[in-house]
Amino acid sequence: MKWDDVVALGKAYEQLRAGEPVGPSVRDPVLAAWRRCHSRGLAGRPQGDLPYQRDLGDARNLAEAARPVLEALETQLSGLRTTVFLGDERARLLDRRAGEHTLLGRLDAMQLAPGFSVPEEVIGNNGIGTVLVTRRPVFIYGREHYGDDLTELVCAGAPVRDPLSGHVVGALDLTSARADTHPAMLTSALEAARAIEQRLLEQVSSRERALLQAFRAAHPPGNGGPGGMPTVPDELLDRHDRLFLQAAATELISSGRTGLVEVRLPHGRTAVLRSRPVTAPSGVTGIAVEAALPSGLRQDLAVLTAAGTAPSALPGTAPSALPGTAPSALPPPLVNHAAPRPSPRRLLPRPLARPLPPAPEPGPRPGTGQGDGQGDGQGDARRDEWLVAVGEPLMGTLALQARQRLGLLYDASACVGTTLDVVRTAEELAEVAIPRFADFTAVDVPEAVPAGEEPVRVDGALRRVALTGVREDSPLHAAGELIAYGPFTPQARCLAIESPVLEPELATAHGWHLQDPARGERILEAGIHSLITVPMRARGVLLGVVSFYRSRLQEPFSEDDLLLAEELVGRAALSIDNARRFTREHKVALALQRSLLPRGLPAQRAVEVSHRYLPARSGAGGDWFDVIPLSGARVALVVGDVVGHGLHAAATMGRLRTAVHNFSALDLPAEEVLAQLDDLVARLDADQEQAETGDGDITGASCLYAVYDPVAGRCTVARAGHPPPALVRPDGTVEYPDLPGGPPLGVSGHPFETAELEIPEGSLLVLYTDGLVEHLGHRDVGLGMDRLRGVLARSGGTPEHTCRTLDSLLPRTPDHPADDVALLVARTRTVDDDHVATWELAADPAEVSRVRAEVTEQLARWGLDELLFSTELTVSELLTNALRHGSEPVSLRLLRDRTLICEVSDGSNTSPHPRRAAATDEGGRGLFLVAQLVQRWGTRYTSRGKVIWTEQPLAPARAA
Repeated sequence: MKWDDVVALGKAYEQLRAGEPVGPSVRDPVLAAWRRCHSRGLAGRPQGDLPYQRDLGDARNLAEAARPVLEALETQLSGLRTTVFLGDERARLLDRRAGEHTLLGRLDAMQLAPGFSVPEEVIGNNGIGTVLVTRRPVFIYGREHYGDDLTELVCAGAPVRDPLSGHVVGALDLTSARADTHPAMLTSALEAARAIEQRLLEQVSSRERALLQAFRAAHPPGNGGPGGMPTVPDELLDRHDRLFLQAAATELISSGRTGLVEVRLPHGRTAVLRSRPVTAPSGVTGIAVEAALPSGLRQDLAVLTAAGTAPSALPGTAPSALPGTAPSALPPPLVNHAAPRPSPRRLLPRPLARPLPPAPEPGPRPGTGQGDGQGDGQGDARRDEWLVAVGEPLMGTLALQARQRLGLLYDASACVGTTLDVVRTAEELAEVAIPRFADFTAVDVPEAVPAGEEPVRVDGALRRVALTGVREDSPLHAAGELIAYGPFTPQARCLAIESPVLEPELATAHGWHLQDPARGERILEAGIHSLITVPMRARGVLLGVVSFYRSRLQEPFSEDDLLLAEELVGRAALSIDNARRFTREHKVALALQRSLLPRGLPAQRAVEVSHRYLPARSGAGGDWFDVIPLSGARVALVVGDVVGHGLHAAATMGRLRTAVHNFSALDLPAEEVLAQLDDLVARLDADQEQAETGDGDITGASCLYAVYDPVAGRCTVARAGHPPPALVRPDGTVEYPDLPGGPPLGVSGHPFETAELEIPEGSLLVLYTDGLVEHLGHRDVGLGMDRLRGVLARSGGTPEHTCRTLDSLLPRTPDHPADDVALLVARTRTVDDDHVATWELAADPAEVSRVRAEVTEQLARWGLDELLFSTELTVSELLTNALRHGSEPVSLRLLRDRTLICEVSDGSNTSPHPRRAAATDEGGRGLFLVAQLVQRWGTRYTSRGKVIWTEQPLAPARAA
């Protein structure tokens, strides 16, 4: 939308006043100004005349500094229908320049002339009042004005800041009619404001130069620096010493105090500061501070010592206030809680008991044998004295406050955002502001922020996630409470306009206590008197509001404090948003990992299994476990570990786990499964290097694959860079079987080796990832394995009991282990001999009928008469194929497990394949019929040939 779209802006204006959503038709800064005006109950036209004040003498310095700039600007704008306004920090118009008579007449009719005040809360958004509220440049075009009288004007305003304090002391505005708008108006206003600031700085510099000249005339220095300014000699003090002296001198000047103080420097040395009053010929008064090593003021100190008034040095603690000053006149020195630093200046906490002696005249000092040195500037009696600083008390106070604010911001940068936890980051923000800036700090956010989500709206109830104060019994809402701010509270206004709100005098503020009058009374009774609320915004997302309260600090919050609060909250908002995003990504990664891990273990009878998984504190990892039923009542036990954490590790783990299931479904031997995984990981690395030009992380993984056969009571194990399993025998002895190690997956491409273990029934096979033994041994894997052996020897019981025992040794939130942990405990079982039947067949087709008859008898003994037909057909077809197409030895085995398993083995490696037989074919239908009769069938290869197997479900009554 164009800025001059009067119809759209007028409609938005009416929607705002009617309480309806405005939508995107108004620029954000203009909409914020409209909301401020609307929240103050401002009508379209000001009620009555604008405030007027004839005497503007208190703004004389600003007016004098701006006069040459306004004159030059008036010359530049001659012939243009543009008027220049200068306003002070109270929105009073100090000067008006340029403009043609028609425009000036219109401005006069609206009382826009020197002496009148144009604050935003009286006349609506404008180039002076809005600049003072926002402390930022503004450009307001026509109908974008909230006040009806200003809708035909265009205002371009820029703030004028004090060059020392940064405080906005005024505003410069260029105003024209809509038809006469010039595109460079805002640029011209900004340039003119910078020129006025330079003039203000020159005013300060000229006063300081006058003070320095007056001091030098009365007390000629013994050494000099650039431009004749005396400086601290490098050969006497290092950089840290000079910084200490500069800080102490600044504090002395800001206090307006004269006298002697002793400053303890690093490394046990001491210096003495002398502060003297200085008056320039123009009448400007200030303080000059000299420094000396103890020998430099020996005579003065001797006089004072004889009288018992020698200055005493303080230990490393900060004074609560300087003598002769109110406790609130000077903020306390800063202390960095983030890291130890040398103690700053330590000033004498009381005045000297007697006046200082007069400064000695130039000349030889007693006992020194030295002249005055005025001719060459060297070798005088005061060669170890020098001027540290000279200035006005007000300027010193501003410099001191600026240094303290920088120290607070430094501490905030070091202390806020040390974790990726939303609540803890909010607590750090609250803690860093106490007690140097505020007495209480509260952080309120929508419920979505701690959960890691992006808040859709912040005008509902907010959760207080942090509250820190100088005392615990505050009447404010406690941390954890859900707060619904009323529309007239500073917090609600702050969120509505997305700008800070300053209430310097809380007792006189309007509307804030209406939400809870009783609590409001308790707040005032507790001495809380001043408030700043700042919206917490980062990357275009409004995250909540921060409230700063003062009670013990007597000075109310000021505009300068508002700037500091914005900076503090702005920095913390980025850290909170980072924590919020991390929380979201952490939840996504964990959800992905949980979806990729087994949700339940498959039904099987070979082993009794229990498991545990504990994610790392850094998020989702790549550890996984699996229990995979295989043919022949066997089961595969798998644990694996992908190096790293996060989404990449979780996704890679999912791919490897899927691959293990697929390779297991093919009934591949254990070493072949690892070989296939090794090839897969190598391909993943190659694909990643090609996609990311070689800069991506290499996928590292380890895996242990064990196949347990309950019929034989044997376990075949292969591992690739993974810790060996622990075997707990029924008598309680624990051992780590000696297994071939093998390199990690994706490293070498060499074949893997296997080992077969005899495992008695009832033994525990414990599979784990390295995170378990690393934690148990505190990063020492060998120590961790020894401790695991001891725990397993004492655990006993079921796999679940063993898991609980090991689980109790692992840390819980908030201190998760550094690496994730996967644990799989399996207690072995064996198949009863009565449930196994085996036949060896000679190479004679007549053997098939004999075996078929014996199979029928065996099924009858097992009570599986309903499976006679399908089993006879299956046995006949498989045995006939083995005798006809295979080689010796040929055997048949029936297993009564959860299903009826039929296995026919022979010595060949040729695998049968079902095919579709033509109508005229005499054969080719056997495997097709078998596949229709059984639940599953397949082929697995052994070292002696192959096995064709089938599974048939038992009747429900028989399967129990």
